[in-house]
Amino acid sequence: MVEGPRRRPVRAVRLRPVGDGELELQYRVVHGYRRAFRMAGEGPALVLIHGIGDSSATWAELIPDLARTHTVIAPDLLGHGHSDKPRADYSVAAYANGVRDLLTTLGIESATLVGHSLGGGVAMQFAYQFPERTERLILVSAGGVGREVNPVLRLVSLPGAHLVLSSLRLPGMRTQVGLAVRLMKLLDTDLGQDAPELVNLVDALPDETSRNAFIRTLRAVVDWRGQVVTMLDRCYLTEGMPTMLLWGDRDSVVPVRHAFGAHEAMPGSRLEIFEGAGHFPFHTDPARFVALVEEFTASTDPADWSREHWRDLLVEGPDTSRTRTVERDLREASERSAT
Repeated sequence: MVEGPRRRPVRAVRLRPVGDGELELQYRVVHGYRRAFRMAGEGPALVLIHGIGDSSATWAELIPDLARTHTVIAPDLLGHGHSDKPRADYSVAAYANGVRDLLTTLGIESATLVGHSLGGGVAMQFAYQFPERTERLILVSAGGVGREVNPVLRLVSLPGAHLVLSSLRLPGMRTQVGLAVRLMKLLDTDLGQDAPELVNLVDALPDETSRNAFIRTLRAVVDWRGQVVTMLDRCYLTEGMPTMLLWGDRDSVVPVRHAFGAHEAMPGSRLEIFEGAGHFPFHTDPARFVALVEEFTASTDPADWSREHWRDLLVEGPDTSRTRTVERDLREASERSAT
């Protein structure tokens, strides 16, 4: 068996609270672009990857607890948060490269990856591109499983999206959106579970540069018909890699049926459903989320990667009957929801 590269010990980093209790942002310049990130704790590396339009701040309340047992690294992906927002490649593969390069500058050779929404797709892509550096996968309401996605995201992928996003920040429009959000919550709709969080994402796009980066990122993974990338064709490569799926059963962005589809397509994966939660289960029940992550990382061994095993998986290929069944079920569900 050919072993992967030797793992370096991770650095211990102090927890440094600032004004409102969030962790102080740190920065690295990689390929000429400033990358912002939060880092705390000591122990095995745990990388938290946020979703589209979001930032590392989404994990702020969880980091202190996770940092008791891990070295936690939460980056602002390029084009998000306080990282630079150049006219650049915002594909899932490019984001995986960016996470790898940031970890390399921090002296971290391998890690458990936790990815939410778009970040789940980035985590899965990272595991595909760099299996020797991936110890475990934790996918939270992850994108890239099926075509279906919230119609609002399909709308924003269309021409004229800049005008739509700009108009949502107008005072009169903000009042109307706020009323609509309250109505959806009163009616106890699934979208009402996620609407406040989604509105906050719009608030995090204060200028044209931020909105351009958001739209470029969205169009790399979504068009008017839905999600355009899939992990299903490569899910079989996670065999032997500890994988856990976490989902809210009222997710209005990426429906919970995607969780069951991914679970079926990923050999040996574990599935945990958060009842009553929407697209942000780690906000709805942070204590359960932290407990699950800590228990999962403590009870599983890091993936034992080897070139031979990877080659054998590729040569043998996936169980196409299983994958096709999952894809058919998700496609039919998407078509039903569209009508």
